[in-house]
Amino acid sequence: MYRYDEIDQAVVDQRVAQFRDQVSRRLSGELSEDEFKPLRLMNGLYLQLHAYMLRVAIPYGTLSAVQMRKLADIARRYDKGYAHFTTRQNLQYNWPKLEDTPDLLAELASVEMHAIQTSGNCIRNVTTDQFAGVAADEIDDPRVYAEVIRQWSTFHPEFSFLPRKFKIALTGAPHDRAAIKVHDIGLIVRRDDAGNLGFEVVVGGGQGRTPMIGKTIREFLPKAYLLSYLEAIMRVYNQYGRRDNMYKARIKILVHEIGAEKFAQEVEAEWEQIRHTATDIPPEEEARVRSFFSAPAYRRFDGTDAGFAAKKLEDRAFALWVRTNVVAHKQPGYAIANISLKPVGKPPGDATADQMDAVADLAEQFSFSEIRVTHEQNLVLPDVAEADLYALWQRLRDHGLATPNIGLISDIIACPGLDYCALANARSIPIAQQLSERFSDLDRQHDLGELRLKISGCINACGHHHVGHIGILGVDRKGEEYYQITLGGAADEDAAVGEIVGPAVASDELTDAIENIITTYVGLRQNGERFIDTYRRVGRAPFKERLYDAG
Repeated sequence: MYRYDEIDQAVVDQRVAQFRDQVSRRLSGELSEDEFKPLRLMNGLYLQLHAYMLRVAIPYGTLSAVQMRKLADIARRYDKGYAHFTTRQNLQYNWPKLEDTPDLLAELASVEMHAIQTSGNCIRNVTTDQFAGVAADEIDDPRVYAEVIRQWSTFHPEFSFLPRKFKIALTGAPHDRAAIKVHDIGLIVRRDDAGNLGFEVVVGGGQGRTPMIGKTIREFLPKAYLLSYLEAIMRVYNQYGRRDNMYKARIKILVHEIGAEKFAQEVEAEWEQIRHTATDIPPEEEARVRSFFSAPAYRRFDGTDAGFAAKKLEDRAFALWVRTNVVAHKQPGYAIANISLKPVGKPPGDATADQMDAVADLAEQFSFSEIRVTHEQNLVLPDVAEADLYALWQRLRDHGLATPNIGLISDIIACPGLDYCALANARSIPIAQQLSERFSDLDRQHDLGELRLKISGCINACGHHHVGHIGILGVDRKGEEYYQITLGGAADEDAAVGEIVGPAVASDELTDAIENIITTYVGLRQNGERFIDTYRRVGRAPFKERLYDAG
């Protein structure tokens, strides 16, 4: 993984010192809350319903064991003993005291971490495939380019005060695990007919109040021109993006209003003007960054480990975990191990300090000290020898981290909702807990198969409900919490925005409503097809009829 140089470290250390002074002036009354707000947001500090919340950047979701252990230590010392992993591959502390935040940021800086650009109208944390560098289907490692973009975009003077917040995601494989089509810019690693590496460039995706799927504006961009082309996109957005109406300020609105073809023409014209003088990626710089992501010292194996195969036959619980939580690795004899943060009845994406320490220990023992955070609020150990999987699973089970539900109905994405967020209309966490309990039977979950259920407490869609196979949106109806249901969304290479099924349902009716949808699916599916495939085949009508005529 990438390691700070002296410039990186100086930047974060200077930012900590600046923020320490700003907090001191706020506490003394020298700064009002209105004056302090833009300063704290630049440092990832939000004021939520009950307390401050600090959002910590985890670039492209990659952590070392040392960093994870520090995050656990901070959770104990400055919070309530836990932290929340987000859909932006970041981490949030929900209860820090304002006077402690400079010390907290200093602790982060000591392990090459920060909270810079995790809020505000700037380019946010760049995300990518959680299996980057190890996936069997990968064309190239997208973390290399994500790191280049991180360095280029941090404190970029032209893009620090954009019309609205801006999100970039990359995938290095044909199967999109990074939801790139619902980002402001999505980049897909491609090869041209001559075998040269480059990117398909997708622009104008997003969720929130107006969900849209991004449009391809360039089928193939040679990789050497990545930064200058991104700069051209950002310049067009900066020039034409709305600043008079925050609800129309996202780049997706601009692309929609002028059309993808016209937007692409504007970008190409801008790029033609700057491409010969703008910053781009010299081969030696790409090689330097790539060296930080070189493969670890893998052991040599011939075929599948016999002990691993035997344990799957001997221990059904282990076999179920392997079925959902273990993914093929590009290196023979190794596997990718997913760690679910969605145990039955618990808030999705939360981990205790003890659990974070345990993951750090397991990463050191089994996965070359590396951990990944997924945009679906889980963790990954990317480099586990097949021979070690059974021992890993046993240790995970001891810490409540071996739930075998990745990609199943209880692997729920949920935002903090009205329990924490001042913007929310309804609670998300209790709904997720109720649904995970209703569908807790593992045999039933595995029979249902892949089913992406996502919950947002308001239209800002932090829970990605628009692209859930089943999406749930909290709405306020005269002071009461109701929930709108959407079906048919997807965040992969076949991305789609879900369709509203009908009127919102009351909170005490929601779990039964989802049960009705699942029962309908089971009755309609053919040859074991997935929920999303059944929905695409039969459409909304039978689900709507069952849901609203059932009573």
